[in-house]
Amino acid sequence: MIIGLENVIAAGELPALRARIAAGRFADGKSSAGWYARDVKQNTQLSIDDPGGAEIIATLDAALKKHPLFMPAVHPKSLRLMVNRYRVGDSYGRHVDDAYMGLQRTDIAMTLFLSDPKDYDGGELVIDLPSGEQRMKLPAGAAIVYPATTIHRVEPVTRGERLACVGWIESRLRDPGQREIIYDLERARRAMFAAGGKTREFDLISKSVANLLRRWGE
Repeated sequence: MIIGLENVIAAGELPALRARIAAGRFADGKSSAGWYARDVKQNTQLSIDDPGGAEIIATLDAALKKHPLFMPAVHPKSLRLMVNRYRVGDSYGRHVDDAYMGLQRTDIAMTLFLSDPKDYDGGELVIDLPSGEQRMKLPAGAAIVYPATTIHRVEPVTRGERLACVGWIESRLRDPGQREIIYDLERARRAMFAAGGKTREFDLISKSVANLLRRWGE
């Protein structure tokens, strides 16, 4: 299941956020790559030792969690975020994310685009799916959530600079099929509530969602 999230960061908040990130200290991105992915990773990331880094990550974490579709889509047990930067010549070749990062299982991956797509060329996120490659270069402030089990890459940047927040989620719903069922039911009940308020049918769907989460959740 691949889900796009619009307006995770409001357009008016992006310039100040990008300025805070630009003032930070960056480290070689290879330091966070698995042993087999280091050879194909060429970028930099906001250092964990940067004085303002924790505050920036907290801002991004809060923005994601208050988005109306993020929590119903991923049901996070844990969420790990970092900010990366691609300049001209940088890229991240074909790779699959490690199954575990520390003690966290990586069920779901996320990219939150922070640069305006008009400000850089290249830098598309490309996900390898059974139906073919899906290429994404979203507006600043939008995010894509996709299975961490996929092979994916970031195309070389040929002009400008690409800033993004990337993340990995361990979901309380380990099975992707179960996550999709819950997500579809959640969207349906929200649409019902918007159209008709709290009806008996809404209550029944709400009961089913809650009980499925109790049955399936970790």
